[in-house]
Amino acid sequence: MRFCLKDFVMKENVNNGNMITPILFPYDPEQYWQQVRQIIREEVRQLEKQKEKSTQYETPGLTYKPLYKIAEVCSLFQITKPTIYEWIKHGKLKPFKIQSRVYFLWQDIQQLLLKQI
Repeated sequence: MRFCLKDFVMKENVNNGNMITPILFPYDPEQYWQQVRQIIREEVRQLEKQKEKSTQYETPGLTYKPLYKIAEVCSLFQITKPTIYEWIKHGKLKPFKIQSRVYFLWQDIQQLLLKQI
């Protein structure tokens, strides 16, 4: 929908005939604000969905992820790898080696999360 300058008009106040409100778009002010609110709600919902997706680790075919890599544990606890190695040394976490990779059980991670809360 295109408009030119002559399409924009001024509303007149019925009581005294003075020009009070310029109309710059073809919407009633209430309709405009409703649309703005709706757009904001949709954007907030999308941001919330992105946050939910970013904190979950996907494992196809499973309802939960049974094994976590060191990097995933670091991001969950917001700590560094040396801290993980200290936790292993002090018995807070038990590592499981599969070939040359180190994993941690979800149950062990849950126990640590509950202790920290």
